[in-house]
Amino acid sequence: MPFIELDTNLPGNRVPEGLEKRLCSATAAILNKPEERINITVRPGLTMTLGGSTEPCAQLVVSSIGVVGTAEENRGHSARFFEFLTKELALGQDRIVIRFYPLEPWQIGKKGTVMTFL
Repeated sequence: MPFIELDTNLPGNRVPEGLEKRLCSATAAILNKPEERINITVRPGLTMTLGGSTEPCAQLVVSSIGVVGTAEENRGHSARFFEFLTKELALGQDRIVIRFYPLEPWQIGKKGTVMTFL
């Protein structure tokens, strides 16, 4: 059950229409997870700095069970997310940062329990 959070200081009118749906599809392909399990949040228009600069930037947080736990996995994921984000947001790679967080099934609640028991 991946959780994807995209924060950007781009104003809402500069974030492409339907980005959340395309990000969901891209995430499913990148992490090899079904789209039905992916949770996407896109927050445009934030006050942000990256590397001391307020120029347009984005930060992607990828949290998931079982697929973001190693450097080798995340190197591949990073390349594919960067390819998607630079194209969709028209930002250079130096204006995007990605953080990966591995999750355990007991850390996600769903249907009145936690994923461990589903």
